[in-house]
Amino acid sequence: MQFTKGHGAANDFVILADPDGQLALTPSLVASLCDRHRGIGADGVLRVVRTAKHPEAVGRAADAEWFMDYWNADGSIAEMCGNGVRVFARYLAVSGLAEGASFPILTRAGLVRATIDGDTIAVDMPAPRLGAAGAATIVPLTFPGTAVDVGNPHLVSVLPDGVDLDSLDLTRSPGFDPALFPAGVNVEFVTPLPPLDGFDLHVRMRVYERGSGETLACGSGALAVAAVALHDAALDAGTVAVELLGGRLAATRTDAGWTLAGPAVLVATGEIDVSALSTID
Repeated sequence: MQFTKGHGAANDFVILADPDGQLALTPSLVASLCDRHRGIGADGVLRVVRTAKHPEAVGRAADAEWFMDYWNADGSIAEMCGNGVRVFARYLAVSGLAEGASFPILTRAGLVRATIDGDTIAVDMPAPRLGAAGAATIVPLTFPGTAVDVGNPHLVSVLPDGVDLDSLDLTRSPGFDPALFPAGVNVEFVTPLPPLDGFDLHVRMRVYERGSGETLACGSGALAVAAVALHDAALDAGTVAVELLGGRLAATRTDAGWTLAGPAVLVATGEIDVSALSTID
């Protein structure tokens, strides 16, 4: 099996080119590919497939040629991945599968448009929708938060004064209300940072991603965090610099909608022996 490895702000992915939808991708295969000791290692898998060739996307084949079939590291399927779609766009451009500097991509969360400007890729993202109040628990602490829908579910908790973001134990999933998030949730913890030139707000976050664990960056999570930050600052528009363990992303809200911008690079290509992966229990 041929693969490409890429990342956006250190949120890393195995990319599988399957234009005609012939690859028998399964949860166990995805989990094995993402295993950092016995596979390639990644936060998730991006399958590059034509919309006309994927049963979930065929009805929207007229909207975009390519569908991002995204899978979490544990083999579960996800609706959206903000860094993943930017890496997906880089792959399409480098592979000659998309023309021009701006093109549409279909995701399970809907249609987005990627725009490439050198090292930076910006994507028009689904507008975050702030929902009910919730809470995230890292024993023995419980932090109030806000549910945010970015095409996938998020819970954003702004830490109170006196709680160090680096002190949080994210080696296991934070507790949350399953009635509020029946399909699970990505949990973000946030602290404000001093003002930064060129940005309206400046924050730092860590994230525990549903199906992947703590990752070095989460694009849709950065968008969710920015939405809460702007709301709390009573701003109807603006750009938020979001610092993650893997680097900085910029989330912008204008009258036209939301965009997420940051680096996206391809670092390797290769071939993996799938029969060796199949021996992993």
